[in-house]
Amino acid sequence: MKRAFEKPGRALLSRGVAYALNRHRSKLLVFSLLLAGSYAHAQETYPVNGIADPKEGCYAFTHATIIKDAQTTLSNATLVVRDGRIVDAGPAAVIPKDAVVVDCKGKYIYPSFVDIFSSYGQTEIKRTGGSWNAAPQFLSNTKGAYGWNQAIKSEINAVDLFAVDEAKAATLREAGFGTVVSQPTDGVARGTATLVTLANGKENKVIIKEKVAAGYSFDKGTSTQNYPSSQMGYIALLRQTFLDAQWYKSQPAKEGVNLSLQAWNANQQLPSIFEVKDKWDALRADKIGDEFGVQYIIKAGGNEYQRMAEIAATKATFILPLNFPGAIDMEDPSDARFVSLTDMKHWEMAPSQPAAFEKANIPFCLTAADLKDVKSFLSSVRKAIEYGLSEQKALDALTKTPATTLKVYDKVGSLEAGKLANFLITSGPVFNENTVLLQNWVQGNRYLIKSDAWNDIRGVYTINLTPGNSIKIEIKGTPAAPAVTVLQKDTIAGRIDINNKLVTLSLPLAKNARNNIRLSGLISDNGWSGTGVDTVGSAIRWNAVFAGITPAKADSAKKKAAVDMGPVYYPFSGYGWDKLPQQQDILIKNATVWTNEKEGRLENTDVLVRNGKIAQIGKNLAAGSARVIDGTGKHLSAGIIDEHSHIAISNGVNESSQAVTAEVRIGDVLNPDDVNIYRQLSGGVTSSHLLHGSANPIGGQSQLIKLRWGQNAEELKVTAWDPFIKFALGENVKQSNWGDRNTVRFPQTRMGVEQVYVDAFTRARDYEKQGPGKRRDLELDALAEILNAKRFITCHSYVQSEINMLMHVADSFHFRVNTFTHILEGYKVADKMKAHGAGAGTFADWWAYKMEVQDAIPYNAAIMHKVGVVTAINSDDAEMARRLNQEAGKIVKYGGVPEEEALKMVTLNPAKLLHVDSRTGSIKVGKDADLVLWSDNPLSIYAKAEKTIVDGIVEFDRDYDLQLRQRIAAERNRLTQKLLGEKKKGTPTQKASFAPDEMYHCEDLQGGHQEGLGLTSGAGF
Repeated sequence: MKRAFEKPGRALLSRGVAYALNRHRSKLLVFSLLLAGSYAHAQETYPVNGIADPKEGCYAFTHATIIKDAQTTLSNATLVVRDGRIVDAGPAAVIPKDAVVVDCKGKYIYPSFVDIFSSYGQTEIKRTGGSWNAAPQFLSNTKGAYGWNQAIKSEINAVDLFAVDEAKAATLREAGFGTVVSQPTDGVARGTATLVTLANGKENKVIIKEKVAAGYSFDKGTSTQNYPSSQMGYIALLRQTFLDAQWYKSQPAKEGVNLSLQAWNANQQLPSIFEVKDKWDALRADKIGDEFGVQYIIKAGGNEYQRMAEIAATKATFILPLNFPGAIDMEDPSDARFVSLTDMKHWEMAPSQPAAFEKANIPFCLTAADLKDVKSFLSSVRKAIEYGLSEQKALDALTKTPATTLKVYDKVGSLEAGKLANFLITSGPVFNENTVLLQNWVQGNRYLIKSDAWNDIRGVYTINLTPGNSIKIEIKGTPAAPAVTVLQKDTIAGRIDINNKLVTLSLPLAKNARNNIRLSGLISDNGWSGTGVDTVGSAIRWNAVFAGITPAKADSAKKKAAVDMGPVYYPFSGYGWDKLPQQQDILIKNATVWTNEKEGRLENTDVLVRNGKIAQIGKNLAAGSARVIDGTGKHLSAGIIDEHSHIAISNGVNESSQAVTAEVRIGDVLNPDDVNIYRQLSGGVTSSHLLHGSANPIGGQSQLIKLRWGQNAEELKVTAWDPFIKFALGENVKQSNWGDRNTVRFPQTRMGVEQVYVDAFTRARDYEKQGPGKRRDLELDALAEILNAKRFITCHSYVQSEINMLMHVADSFHFRVNTFTHILEGYKVADKMKAHGAGAGTFADWWAYKMEVQDAIPYNAAIMHKVGVVTAINSDDAEMARRLNQEAGKIVKYGGVPEEEALKMVTLNPAKLLHVDSRTGSIKVGKDADLVLWSDNPLSIYAKAEKTIVDGIVEFDRDYDLQLRQRIAAERNRLTQKLLGEKKKGTPTQKASFAPDEMYHCEDLQGGHQEGLGLTSGAGF
């Protein structure tokens, strides 16, 4: 029996091989002629210091199980390699005469893995974030003929920066990789990536394709420039750069030389990889791509399994990291109470992400990116397989899929003639837990991984003792760490140590034996043999004969049982739905109906809902097939509309970097997972107007949403509504509360604020007059819409002088300010607002939280209402929005406003301000069925929203909420026990910690020079 590894060296051809060569002589002749042309020694430009010694490596790996690709396995096959390329692979492969023959009996050969997302060979990005006391930076400080924004680095080419790093290459090779995409990870546009192998050689030899992909992200990286400072700013910058590049291509003379835009245009011909941090970012990136005709390859964030229907709809190929979250230490209940159910469920379900992609038939690659230790890569793949990923798809995701995605399948990704000789030799199927990676060959060069494990000695042996009897032993464990047992009536554990070819054995003949047989000897191609002593110390000779591989037990080949996991919730939180609720016909009977129409309040009245609309209002209506809800003793109102909200927004409510940021859009950064949607449904809110903050005179475009809990971002949006934009006045925009270093950005005074408006609308008017070929400007597009009454203003305001100023500017440019929000001095200028046509959104009784609200009074809303200004009560606060009905009730007290008129201030009046009063805001036949069933008078502090209905869907039900709380408790307990079990097993755990939800107010600053400083303004209103 020959079981030892035959090290590469000139090997004599066996008679069988010679016979095979004679049979295929004609084939070999043609083959050799081809090789002569293909693999002739190449000339080099590098000088030789010494004697030239060109070598052409030729190897034949015989008797192997070759996995040519994920679909093709060849038994007892041969892989032939010459000069770094694969020549042939198969059972009938011809072995060249000059080949070094490597016997791979019992071994498996796989294509080396391809990592499509790596920073290997690139300089580590050091993010300084700027000095804490540095003044704002408005323009790029990159020297040269480049674009205006430092975050656009499309001119960067990884191939120019790439340097071989043998230490990192070795770590990646040990994980099974042979080829990687080397990508700089700095900036929103990151330039081009290069395809390289992990060979240890000169850079010019390992670079396979200079420009293989272009990179993008929602992260400005090392840029110290203020813009962009928010997620919506990143999106606006990408959209504007697309437009600028198109314009530059058609009008190059107008811009001069712009190397960034030149490179951007050139890079559009390459596959584009977009790195994101979560599922919603993935959809945002895809939406940008759809707008500009680009299908991004998306490097996922790790929680995309929570929205597989939306992810599948992108039609994108994904790159899936395997940095699954670690177990959380739940032993201390005081700490454990801070851990959200969302985090617990994500810990449990994250490893199922690759399987979810496979099940949804979404193409994907696997990457080692984001792992703290690349050595854990294969164990992470095995974990994904344990959670449902098939081994075939796992191999595809590491070989063929990345290669085809990058259009380099002619070079790597399978073991076919002509491709690079990048392959793994393993002791068994590569994803088996006990399989050892033995060697990784890259470009025909051998790299040892576990050289001492080449000889798989596991099996049953008969040891013949001279003099004496024979002993049967069994060797198990792994090739690198074998374990021995003596096979008698009872199996008895012994000891075995192997050092290269030397073996020592200590074999007990009985349990608890005081003395063992001790043997030492040599492992050779002809078997094992040596000398030793028996149990009484007498010298003996011995040899071992291989008797066969250990037969597998009947149940040992069974796969692990499927992992038991809880369901995905929509959204992914404790209060999410198992299945999204469906629209249904509903009859609410015998309620007190607050119509907000001329009919007023109707006692003991029925309301019928069909197809999401109010179908009938009256007494004793027939239910038909509709669900019947008893409203006896209860009150039914239109759903509350919050005219000024900042819930459900991701990564910044302010693009605070410039005075005018009309190009950014709240609609680009909706966060449907925000639990405040559910909380506000519990307070009767059905719609929210999500506004940009108040950090600049002209902020971003707002978004009206309906609180459709569980739906995705696009489905939250109210369609076909008049678009709005946020303006602001006062202390915030002149930066008086931003700190001493923020004295650079214009404006710094209230006078300057007026000039910002005049300048902006002057530029917008001039922009409209430009003819064909003009550069499309997203900022000026939005301002031009205002001039043309196609976009409407909601303006953050307090002081009467500034309110008058903005109305004067609007009159000068012939547009109208739609709504002044906050406006605590509105009572002073209500007549002028009425004449101008402006409405008001205000607080009921908030004042004295900063200097410019010192003149606020609780009668403000009542006075504006009585003058004839359409007045709403809004929140600007996630907590207050849950009780806007009570805020409306305060107006009855402060000013004697009738109850029905007060309720309109949180229902019909905000609908009027938002131009949707024809669709919602009152209970009228034909309007949307946005309704709240209250336990009491809706203006009462005792009233509870028992059911909140949006478009005929019961989005909140107080009885079901009680059931959800029980479900949450049970699910928390289940997962807590599971986590405690992980700790008990010795799994490393991370400390439980509190991670508060994002909650924004008008003044909250994020990013730019505020990033990392914890700067949110004091009062936050």
